[in-house]
Amino acid sequence: MPSSIRNFHLAALTGAIALATSTSILAEPERVIDVSLPLGPESQQGVGVLKFGEELERLSDGRLAIEPHYDNALGAEREVIEGMGFGTIDAGIASTGPMGGFVDQFLLFDLPYIFENHEHAYAFLDSEYGDRLAQLAEEQMNVKFLAWMENGFRHETNSVRPIETPSDLEGINHRTQESRVQVDTWEALGANATPMAWTEVYTALQQGVMDSQENPLATIYDVNFYEVQDYLNMTQHVYSPAPLMMGLDLFNSFSEEDQAIIMEAAQIALPVQRKASQELEQRYLDELENLGMTVTHPDLSPFREAVKPVIDEWAPTVGKDLVDAAIDYEY
Repeated sequence: MPSSIRNFHLAALTGAIALATSTSILAEPERVIDVSLPLGPESQQGVGVLKFGEELERLSDGRLAIEPHYDNALGAEREVIEGMGFGTIDAGIASTGPMGGFVDQFLLFDLPYIFENHEHAYAFLDSEYGDRLAQLAEEQMNVKFLAWMENGFRHETNSVRPIETPSDLEGINHRTQESRVQVDTWEALGANATPMAWTEVYTALQQGVMDSQENPLATIYDVNFYEVQDYLNMTQHVYSPAPLMMGLDLFNSFSEEDQAIIMEAAQIALPVQRKASQELEQRYLDELENLGMTVTHPDLSPFREAVKPVIDEWAPTVGKDLVDAAIDYEY
């Protein structure tokens, strides 16, 4: 074969390979999974979900991808969790707050002062107890837990006074999540507790209908609570997981290979999300102080003592064995 023809064929083959490679890179994914987030892309939730999406694309060679929907665009957390169960929402990251309404054992995460620190919480959630809770979610909520991501520890803010002891909460109108356990907790600490939907909280604080709320630091910063709250009190009263979930029917519709890819992507993203959550917590603590909030670091012992009756009251509902296992878990 003349060299000119050989070179032509070689050039054509090279071009075809390059075109195929480029087409494969630019090809649309076979399945785009919509993912709901309560917060924005730079939040601890956003970091975890975006890493999950990045790994999902990598592991599936671009066949699977996500479309994040930020700031409750697909609905409030309870609506999203229900939507996943019904199959109207693909996936989402959400706090466990609404889950106690579906599965009693999830009220564990509403109980105060169960976990000492992040390492304690991670060890428990990554154990057989976390697996058991995930299984209950499948059976009773029809959702698949992909990874135990987090919101982090929750802290109290208010527009009345710094909080150094539980008695400082007396007379303060405090918003809780829609959880009877949380109402009991804040009443035990001396506040006037009122459950209120998340979408109403900022306005209620702004208008003085409520004096106080509690959330992880990243959330306090992300929704600009520093604009309507003067005092940030590091009460660390509840550890708040934010599991990454998918509708169970949708998860089961994937091939076993793709199910494994989804789970692997979530597990790769998990430590990234947890690390970002802790780093953001420190960064936001500094930022919130710079933005004018007065920060207190109260002695937590009297707070722990004040809420013991709440733990005793709710332990039978949650499961005393589960509560004891969480409190006493070795880490």
